[in-house]
Amino acid sequence: MARRGPWSAGVTATVIGVVAAVTLTAIARADARQARELQVYVSVVDASGDPVKGVDAGEFVVREDGVAREVLRVGPATDPMDIAVLVDDSQAATRAIADLRKGLQSFATTMVKGNQISLITFGERPTILVDYTTTPAQLEAGINRIFARPGTGAYLLEAIVEAARGLARRKAARPVMVVVTTEGQEFSNDYHVKVLEALHESGATMHALILSGRGDANPQSDEIRNRNVVLADGPATTGGRRDYLLAESSITPKLEQVASELRHQYRLVYSRPESLIPPKTLAVTVRRAGLTARATTVPAER
Repeated sequence: MARRGPWSAGVTATVIGVVAAVTLTAIARADARQARELQVYVSVVDASGDPVKGVDAGEFVVREDGVAREVLRVGPATDPMDIAVLVDDSQAATRAIADLRKGLQSFATTMVKGNQISLITFGERPTILVDYTTTPAQLEAGINRIFARPGTGAYLLEAIVEAARGLARRKAARPVMVVVTTEGQEFSNDYHVKVLEALHESGATMHALILSGRGDANPQSDEIRNRNVVLADGPATTGGRRDYLLAESSITPKLEQVASELRHQYRLVYSRPESLIPPKTLAVTVRRAGLTARATTVPAER
């Protein structure tokens, strides 16, 4: 029987030690890869649509593709916002101009501090009245330049695409899009899939206020069908709100409600196990009865 030299035991111990060290390192790396932290901005509102304060982490439920995720922490959303405000100034908005200006002034006054706001109109064509600014006087001057354009229709879908791409280029930490539109003529040729893709790629939360019964648009036209899909799915998939307004006088209180919601959002951080197949859906709910949570349904990847 062959005998081992005196160096054999030392070599064996060294090899075992190296293997153990490599194994422990691999385990540590695997543990680090097991989960990642992601965040989502969440609005919690009551039955009237007003924001609710004081909801803690234990009251939130997060599911991806129906699978519960661990909620790590929840706090007030304090990151600055880049807010693109899209306003209909087509002929269908003629009766609403005074109320539009009043509501936008109130919204801008509430939201401009600490945030960047741009003002875009889309009657006849998308037009930037005010580029992103934190200066109240610039926003006030832009709002006062809003007039209805006689003989024009809206290009809302084109405006959404352009605004979304602008937000994506800005790499905004907390992008928001607020749309105030009528149900008048729509002349955009963009297909709703393209518009929603641009919106989702921007990461923006879309809020839509729609003045009902303005204009004589054909509801069967492709342009109107595409617009209706975007106005339905845009807010629903990005965590925003969609409100139909029956009177111009509702514009100001609804914009004030949107502003209050944005100022009282939550920043929710949750854990996702590493997987080769990313989830397709995200759902955030609250356990407390009578409250509704609104968050993007597109899972975060950054």
